[in-house]
Amino acid sequence: MLDRLLNKTRTLSLWLTWLGGTLIVLSAFLVTAEVFLRKFFNFSIGGADEISGYAFGVATALALSHALFERAHIRVDALLGVFPKMMHSVINLFGMIMLIGFASVVVFNVWSMVGDSLENGSRSITPMRVPLALPQIPWLLGWMFFVFSGALIGLVAIKRMISGDIAGTQDLIGVKSLDEQIEDETV
Repeated sequence: MLDRLLNKTRTLSLWLTWLGGTLIVLSAFLVTAEVFLRKFFNFSIGGADEISGYAFGVATALALSHALFERAHIRVDALLGVFPKMMHSVINLFGMIMLIGFASVVVFNVWSMVGDSLENGSRSITPMRVPLALPQIPWLLGWMFFVFSGALIGLVAIKRMISGDIAGTQDLIGVKSLDEQIEDETV
C-alpha cells in the first residue's frame, strides 16, 4: 500500500513541477512583453516583476517534492564514505528526518503567515495591491506536499530497511552514485 501511494505521490510531484515550470515560462513571457512595451511603446503593463516573483516562489515550492524523489537536493556527504556501508542507510534516513523536520518548521510558520494575511486582509505594498494570501496559499500547499512526500519517503525507507532491502533504501534516500548521475544526464 505504501509503495503504491509513493508512486502516485511521485507522479503528482512531477505534475506539480511541470505546473511550476509553466508558471516560470509564463512569467518570462510577461516580463519580455513588459520590456518590449516599455521600449517600443513607452507603455507598462505594471506588476510584471511582482507577479514573476510570486510565480517563482510558488514554482520553487511545487518542485521541492520532485527534487526529493529525484534525490536532487544538495547535501554535504563528504563524511559519508568514512562510515561503514551498513551505516549509510541510517545516516541517509537521519538526513531525511532533519530535512523534513526543517520543512515542517517552515510549514508551521507559513501556515501562521497565511492565517495572518487572511485575517488582516493583507495586501502587497505595490500599486497592484495583490491580496497576499493569493500567492501564499499555493506556496504553502507546495511546502505541505513536500513535507508529506518526505514523510512518505521516510516511512517507505524504514519499511525497506526493516525488510533488509538496503539497495531499495539506497535507491530511495541515498546519495546518487556517479553512474546514476551520468545516466540521468544522458536520458
